[in-house]
Parts: sequence; structure tokens; C-alpha cells
Amino acid sequence: MKTTLVVLCLFVAAAAFGQSGGYRSAQGLIYAPPDHPQHASYSAIATEQSVLGGSGYTLAQGDRPASDFPQKLQPPLGDMARELRKEHEHAKKALFVWTNL
Repeated sequence: MKTTLVVLCLFVAAAAFGQSGGYRSAQGLIYAPPDHPQHASYSAIATEQSVLGGSGYTLAQGDRPASDFPQKLQPPLGDMARELRKEHEHAKKALFVWTNL
């Protein structure tokens, strides 16, 4: 019982010291949003502008050949499996093998 009372007193004292740390004004901070007066004003719609160069309208149809999209050649899956098997043979083996009975 005494230890609980002592711990409670220490906790209340620590809370009291925590509240008294540093001077704080009772006046809260006032948020002032940035002022952008022309951001949402009404105005006439701008004229159409082309994002293309100086050229006119261009249309193309058809399929592009696969040679236009070169891809890295990958080794066959069998060759990759053989390489992995060789690496596994040369890998360091465990000294002890545990089996649960």
C-alpha cells in the first residue's frame, strides 16, 4: 500500500512539473490562409492552342513490326536449369544434418 502511494505521488509530481515547463501565451495561434486573389476569378475562355509542332493533323493506321521493339534475348529454360544445378553441386554443404523423429 505504501509503495503504491509513493509511486502515485511521484507520478503526480512529475505531471505537475511537466505542466509548468516554459512560458506559453494564453492567446492561441491564428491561422492565416495564403491570399491568392486571382486564383478563382471568372475570366473568358482562352483560345485553342495546338501542342503539336507547326504541322497539321497526322493519322496513321496499321501494326508495327516486332523488329521495332527489340528485346533482350533470354537463354533457354533448360540451360538456366543446368547452370543452377552446377552451382548447387559446388555450394557449401552443411556439416550436420538434423532429423526430427
